[in-house]
Amino acid sequence: MSASTTVRTARRRTLRVAAAALVAAAGLSLTACSGSDASGTKAAGRTDMGTVAESRDAGPSAGSQGAEAKAGAGSKADGKAGAVGEQAARSKAGAPVRTVPLADGISKAEIYKLGDQHYRARIVARGDVLATLETKQRDAGLDANDMFVVLSLDGTVHSWTGGGHQGPGTFKLAGGWTAKVTKVGELHYRAQILGRGGVVYGTADANQQDAGVVANGVYIVLSSGGVISAHA
Repeated sequence: MSASTTVRTARRRTLRVAAAALVAAAGLSLTACSGSDASGTKAAGRTDMGTVAESRDAGPSAGSQGAEAKAGAGSKADGKAGAVGEQAARSKAGAPVRTVPLADGISKAEIYKLGDQHYRARIVARGDVLATLETKQRDAGLDANDMFVVLSLDGTVHSWTGGGHQGPGTFKLAGGWTAKVTKVGELHYRAQILGRGGVVYGTADANQQDAGVVANGVYIVLSSGGVISAHA
């Protein structure tokens, strides 16, 4: 091989080595750039996650405020309910709507309105409460030592003395009515109120306490001891 050929061959080898070095350097540079971009993307991802986390952290705070608002509303509602209850209690414990003198000339009835067709009457004599009547979807009656008292559903009180019949038995009453009184048990009597032809128009049931009935303007009391009396 001549000297010139040898020189050309050496130059080619040098160029190939240099080209390979440039390619390797370019590869390293690309790899480094790729790693930098990936790191940047990951960092951005972490930032986004941080933002999401902050948004989520804000959620419970808003929920807490909502819960506090609901709790406040509940407290107000409870307060209103309590106020209504107290007002109703004061109304029931207040003054009577009216006071009515009774037939014995000594006692009187203090009448309290508790609701629609719901009344209470306290029988008072010389400052003492002797008895209490209360309408609960029906009239109420009382035999107070031969003075009879009826408290009707509309809150009116009617009283009279005498005219009692001791049951069991069948008795003529005021207003053309007839009462058939039967004994059901101890301190338990029942009276059928009969009209013309023996038709049953109503029933009074005195079970452990006296009963009252209003029949076409006629007031009837049946005691738990079986005494019945009526007054028109």
